[in-house]
Amino acid sequence: QVQLVESGGGSVQAGGSLKLSCAASGYIFSSCGMGWYRQAPGKERELVSAISSDGTTSYTDSVKGRFTISQDNANNTLYLQMNSLKTEDTAVYYCAIWFYSGGYCNALDAWGQGTLVTVSS
Repeated sequence: QVQLVESGGGSVQAGGSLKLSCAASGYIFSSCGMGWYRQAPGKERELVSAISSDGTTSYTDSVKGRFTISQDNANNTLYLQMNSLKTEDTAVYYCAIWFYSGGYCNALDAWGQGTLVTVSS
């Protein structure tokens, strides 16, 4: 019932910018948060950023000050503005959505197919 489709990835030189989008559809009205994961070759998938239903945002330390997560509730679209990109940001980026479970916002429902971001020096 929930579908997530990422877009906006591509190749960019270090110091450049990209804006990722995640279009959500289906039954998402009761979601408690959405976010972005990424996975670089040979590394574990990590949570990059998240935004809760009340607008609270969080970021992993490596992207603080450079990335900004936002959500357009009217269009059910999640964004990740990425500035001052570094080569270490190269990864496949995935959108994810969470729902409440047992009083906690921790039930990962789905993530999309991913969009590749390649940053060159």
